[in-house]
This record gives sequence, C-alpha cells and structure tokens, in this order.
Amino acid sequence: MAVRAVRGAVQLERDEAGHMDEQVAALLTEVLERNGLTGEDLISIWFTATPDLHSDFPAAAARKLGITDVPLICAQELDIEGAMPRVVRILAHVESDRPRAGIAHVYLGAAAALRKDIAQ
Repeated sequence: MAVRAVRGAVQLERDEAGHMDEQVAALLTEVLERNGLTGEDLISIWFTATPDLHSDFPAAAARKLGITDVPLICAQELDIEGAMPRVVRILAHVESDRPRAGIAHVYLGAAAALRKDIAQ
C-alpha cells in the first residue's frame, strides 16, 4: 500500500456555511468515489479557501460528512489579483494501491478551469 496525494477544488456560488458544507461534501465524496477509497484510506486532508470565504471552515464539512478521525487543517489561499473567487481546494493524503498516474484529481464545476491538465 502506497501513500498518494489527491488534489481537488470546487468554486462556491456564494459564501454561506450551508452551501460550503454541500459543495465540500460533494467534492470529498467525488474524490473518494473516483479513486475507489473509503474513509479508512484517508491519512490527512489539507483545505485551503480563497480570502473571500468567511462563513465556515471547509474542514467542518468533512466532519459533518463523518470524517471524524482524520487530521484536517485549513489555510487561506494566497490573495492573487485575478484569481478565481470563492474556491475551496483540497490536498488529501491517502493509502492506495493505485499507481500515481491512476489517481483521479477532482475539480468540480467552474473549478475545472484551474487545472485542465489534471482535472478529470
């Protein structure tokens, strides 16, 4: 079993805690499904949010999804002029038998434009 990193992002339509919960849950669920993972395969998740998101911590959505025994941390993205607004990104460390090239990185909705080279 190898340790792999999985990237992902989602752009929120608005800065509201309930909406963030829904969108982050959708992102995490899709990451797990596309990579054939369960909660037991998670090692840790790093969340970042753009500076215009203030309603809640993205990690709170993971806890509400049932990811309760995995280390989670949140940080703020760099405030770069012209960057896509209202984006939550993740970097999840997982245990997987998949080769590095077989990892599916997940960029939902408009966030797919952030990494066209790896978005699936």
